[in-house]
Amino acid sequence: MQVGIISDVHADYATLSEVLDRLDKHHKVDHILCAGDLVGRGPEPERVVQLVRQNGITAVRGNHDDWAQSLAGETLDYVRALPLEWRGELAGKSVFMCHGKPGNNMWGMYRDHLSTTYLTMVLRSLKADVLVTGHTHLPLHMRTSQGCLVNPGSLYTFPCTRASSRSYGVLALPELSFRVYDASARCGEPPIELN
Repeated sequence: MQVGIISDVHADYATLSEVLDRLDKHHKVDHILCAGDLVGRGPEPERVVQLVRQNGITAVRGNHDDWAQSLAGETLDYVRALPLEWRGELAGKSVFMCHGKPGNNMWGMYRDHLSTTYLTMVLRSLKADVLVTGHTHLPLHMRTSQGCLVNPGSLYTFPCTRASSRSYGVLALPELSFRVYDASARCGEPPIELN
């Protein structure tokens, strides 16, 4: 099973639309997960939410979604109703998704702060094979004997020095392999190598 993973869209409709087209036509994914921050910062929040809904994307609420104020009634209702966490089974694997870290959408999981021992403990406590996160805007794939952590990075690119990757990922299940792709590159280019 191929699962598209996106996060930190930040109301960037053009990039989201292009990436969804790639996930469908090039990667032929079976399902798409979004680890939050659909809105905030970018120019087209209403269109982003509409596109996410039309495509049946499973999404969680990020910190920018919590702060959303200027959305129209139905769009605001949808964003506020998104869960902070989602749990499901895909291809026989237990998947847990949140925006930042489990229990908190304001703090992220950074590679420099993670050990395999810590990640194994987190996965065990969640009873999950896969932990999907976002928030940091930095792609990450970390495996342990218990499972893996994946972060696709951000679709939105900040016009300042804050880290932004303009990337998305494809998770293969049940293998737990994860590839990250540059959303700015031409379709068909090889994935980004993660250390």
